[in-house]
Amino acid sequence: MTRRTGLIDATVAQLRARITSGDWPVGARIPPEPALVELLGVGRNTVREAVQSLVHAGLVERRQGSGTYVLSTSELAVSMGRQIADARQRDVVEVRRSLEVEAARLAARRRTAADVATITGLRDQRAEAYRSGALDRMVAADLALHRAIARAARNPVLLSLYENLIDAITDNIRFNFAQILQDGDNHDGLVDAIAAGDDVRAVEETSVYLSGLLGED
Repeated sequence: MTRRTGLIDATVAQLRARITSGDWPVGARIPPEPALVELLGVGRNTVREAVQSLVHAGLVERRQGSGTYVLSTSELAVSMGRQIADARQRDVVEVRRSLEVEAARLAARRRTAADVATITGLRDQRAEAYRSGALDRMVAADLALHRAIARAARNPVLLSLYENLIDAITDNIRFNFAQILQDGDNHDGLVDAIAAGDDVRAVEETSVYLSGLLGED
């Protein structure tokens, strides 16, 4: 029994690695059971139990008559998503502020020339998306900019926390654009501060922006 449990665990680890590495990205259908048996060199029952383990973890889902699809690359993201599914938008903004203010401060200190080029380009794309008035484009562009700033912070723990909250952050960005009708803040001040290495101003720009969403001075 111990040997079989170990084999299932090893199979789960192999499947998870395919997902987290991007071989099977979110939204993709994983190979059917016979193909997995051949790919992994284990029996059908082992494959079936391993896939079911990932279903329980929330990484994949079975769709009747269609196959099994990847839902997430992170069990932590799934768990956190369940915990905050009913969170108020205000609560999410407060958490965003704690993460994004620090991300901006560290990005201003640690950004590279490549980071500055990426962030500046994404700032311009965000402005273009805002001018288009297309909500989906606005959300995607705003999210891309903030993720790039989080990456430029060069703190893997902060980045992991941010990425594992990405669904809630995406929903919050959409809510803010759709409901609060922001005044078109182009984030020029924030991007300029990061490019200049001015961590104090980067913190101020981010704090003012997010505090404004909370209705705070």
